[in-house]
Amino acid sequence: ALLDAGANIEATGAVIAGRTPLADATAFAQWKAARQLIDRGARTTLFESAALGLIDRIESRLVINPPPTREELDGAFWAACHGGQLIAAKRLAAVGADVRRPAPWDKTTPREAAARSKAADVVTWLDSMSS
Repeated sequence: ALLDAGANIEATGAVIAGRTPLADATAFAQWKAARQLIDRGARTTLFESAALGLIDRIESRLVINPPPTREELDGAFWAACHGGQLIAAKRLAAVGADVRRPAPWDKTTPREAAARSKAADVVTWLDSMSS
């Protein structure tokens, strides 16, 4: 309703780093709201794209200059695990994301984020990597 009334979908001031509504939706696992924002034209960061499994947006970000920083890659990998996005997690691992690096904001590992989100396939894959 707010967007229909003219609200700015990219308005800043969110809880998460003062960013956009999409940043909050993905960080707080509000997947339905996040998808609705995407459907309405919200732009994404690599983190948000990974959390939602938007492979085309991930691929677009991986090929531009400058490339994602180490922190962006690792954060996006964590986000993919948090979002239960196995394909996105595998892609980010393939380009060098640290699959064990804890998130600086809450110290959870990607595996812990996946487990908290009940993403069994992601947890199983991460476990297979450490055996």
